Amino acid sequence: MLRPMTYQEIDEAFRRFRAAEPEPKGELHHLNAFTLLVAVALSAQATDKGVNRATAALFPIADTPEKMLALGEEGLIEHIRTIGLYRNKAKNVIRLSRILIDEFGGEVPSSREALQSLPGVGRKTANVVLNMWWGLPAQAVDTHIFRLGNRSGLAPGKDVVAVERAVEDRVPAEYQRHAHHWMILHGRYICTARRPRCADCLISDLCQFEEKTI
Repeated sequence: MLRPMTYQEIDEAFRRFRAAEPEPKGELHHLNAFTLLVAVALSAQATDKGVNRATAALFPIADTPEKMLALGEEGLIEHIRTIGLYRNKAKNVIRLSRILIDEFGGEVPSSREALQSLPGVGRKTANVVLNMWWGLPAQAVDTHIFRLGNRSGLAPGKDVVAVERAVEDRVPAEYQRHAHHWMILHGRYICTARRPRCADCLISDLCQFEEKTI
């Protein structure tokens, strides 16, 4: 059974991540809190690059809930039909735009509970918005973070909620703000699913993965 990293190993791992990239950024393009919320909602089962291509022409004309409603569901579909599940996503974006206007004064709320009350917004989407826009130490666990957390021993857990809790419980407070981005970028580009790039890994000597590709 894989040994979880020790506190000292985790601290050293994130010290290296921070030294390499002090201010990591998410890769979804957005203009404000609303477009970030929409972009993250659209990114479910889609790539960030694919979402960015679709929203490049959308966000300049629909960067508020009011403008999104004016565009309408069919108008939105014309912009996002290259994204998987686009019809259902369009329906959710229009519905959440209406709710933001009716219940939140047109503003994106800053609590997880309020965000998760919106159509198409789950815990992961809420955590991304809380982290990226509001600067809160919320940990959004996707497939990359789940894989990295378990494979390396940084934050092992049987499901995404367990890994989220492990990151919150095990990563030192000074790294919590950016932990999500350091882990997702490392999982996306270095600790890849099929053939991890262990030779290029900043933390290969700390990682507990036994089948390193070095």
